[in-house]
Amino acid sequence: MSTMCVYLVPSLCNTHTSTRRKHMHTQHKTVKEVEVINSLPLSKSYFKGSQNTALTNKTIGAYFDFIVDKNPNSLAVVVNHQNIRLTYKEFQKEVNQLAMGLLAIGVKPGDRIGIWSPNNIQWCLTQFATAKIGAIMVCINPAYRPNELQYALNSVECSTLITASQFKGSNYIEMLNSLAPELKHCDSGKLSAKALPNLKNVIRIGNEVSAGMFSFSDIMRMATPAHELELNAIAANLNAEQDINIQFTSGTTGNPKGATLTHKNILNNALFVGDSMHFTEHDKLCIPVPLYHCFGMVLGSLLCVTKGAAAIYPSDSFDAKTTLDVIEQEGCTALHGVPTMFISQLELSTFNEYDLRSLRTGVMAGSTCPEQVMRKVQTQMNMHQVLIAYGQTECSPINNITETDSSIERQVTTVGRALAHTEVKIIDELGNIQKIGLPGEVCSKGVGIMRCYWNDEEKTKATIDSDGWLHSGDLGVMDSEGFVSIVGRIKDMIIRGGENVYPREIEEVLYTYPGIQDAAVFGISDEKYGEEVCAWIQPKEDTTLDEQAIRAFLHDKLAYFKMPRYIRFVESYPMTVTGKLQKFKMREQMQEVLSSKLFS
Repeated sequence: MSTMCVYLVPSLCNTHTSTRRKHMHTQHKTVKEVEVINSLPLSKSYFKGSQNTALTNKTIGAYFDFIVDKNPNSLAVVVNHQNIRLTYKEFQKEVNQLAMGLLAIGVKPGDRIGIWSPNNIQWCLTQFATAKIGAIMVCINPAYRPNELQYALNSVECSTLITASQFKGSNYIEMLNSLAPELKHCDSGKLSAKALPNLKNVIRIGNEVSAGMFSFSDIMRMATPAHELELNAIAANLNAEQDINIQFTSGTTGNPKGATLTHKNILNNALFVGDSMHFTEHDKLCIPVPLYHCFGMVLGSLLCVTKGAAAIYPSDSFDAKTTLDVIEQEGCTALHGVPTMFISQLELSTFNEYDLRSLRTGVMAGSTCPEQVMRKVQTQMNMHQVLIAYGQTECSPINNITETDSSIERQVTTVGRALAHTEVKIIDELGNIQKIGLPGEVCSKGVGIMRCYWNDEEKTKATIDSDGWLHSGDLGVMDSEGFVSIVGRIKDMIIRGGENVYPREIEEVLYTYPGIQDAAVFGISDEKYGEEVCAWIQPKEDTTLDEQAIRAFLHDKLAYFKMPRYIRFVESYPMTVTGKLQKFKMREQMQEVLSSKLFS
């Protein structure tokens, strides 16, 4: 299962002071609801989030229209690289046009519509147009190659694909024609392809015409009064419990699984995270993370709509300079990103020239974040209320989040506490709830948990138990007030000679060494000890690092069994499109190097 955030999220977080308990029975202190629910201090690693926060049972389409009625003239979307600015009323008009156009080509409620594209206005429109007609939007990774695309489309039986022309050297049109040569000889909407048997409609973003495909512009012009009546009739019959989105999890082995999410799942998740950020219609959120991922789609695009805020897209894919340019020019109040994005921005040679005083908050998620980076984000980027969010795609995607009024220590060492209407527990190998402070698997339950993996009952049951608990595969520790720290993946934990070694701990120490920009620690198989510790280190630009000096530095800070047996300096790491480190690839590469005796 994929960890998110969107994710294995940083071990940073928040919470409110540990002195809370002292004041629980005094009249002068407000007692937080979660403290009453959970009877602090905890003795066991189980915590229940707020139950008073209002849940919505609206569909995404109905909620969207409700927000438009409240804020018709407010800024809704800015797509910098397309030079597009739309108010909520203008955005709604475009969304409805697309929704009716999709109805015109025969798309029905429950049909799966794939979107294969980087960030653009067409992606934003598709998200809400599909929701309005009850179609299930299938998010397809822009980095997919033909075989991966084929698997994704066929596994969930997509009838329609909305596609960009190209992205980062990938020619999508060529790839589609290689998979479905029948496109060249069929009418638009009449595809019958051997390799893609369910696919009927291909919609190419833009105005260009391709054989067998509709253009996006054509679809936008197809609406008739009859389609408007049909759209309204569908809206009246949709409900929030219906599936609305399929997100493929990026497993390290086997084919990706289609996490199937409902209106209720993702809309409430967006609402709760927006509440945690104290977001309002006056905010502007800069979204450099990809929309195909839960982070961009739910915590970016959808979150903005839940509050009537503005969603600002700086570019089709992340660029540090462009992101900072757009934050400054638009006066963004919030910024999302994975740690590697924040590091890239902070390391820009021109960073100090930017006026970032408009920033206040944002979410950091996706992987562990070095404490030093977190502190720089808070101070140098003015994001004093930045939140750490933790979860995975299967949680819509967040189950834990920090609080803006937490101590700095909790903000940088935990991933916070359970989100509203969410329960979190830490269990041992036998499924028993762990005592406070002992590591175990993080499990969650609540309104955000996916309905299933599409058409895969076996894998669904292996991930969500009979009591509704989602098993994350992450190792975490809970403190006496419910704050969770992530110490690694169960599969990433290194067992060296019977000693459990958590990579995160070693990485945190390495981050404090001058000249180290990033560090990734993982296990390598070893005949004597079972596993040995390996560290890949990314030096800062124009910095030369000395292995022996680093070893001397670590000597006083780590137990002998935690010391890296192997240290390798690298320019970059294998990563997913969202910036998640792929340690399994590092392990494979390092194992190859060692077996060829190139590394002593």
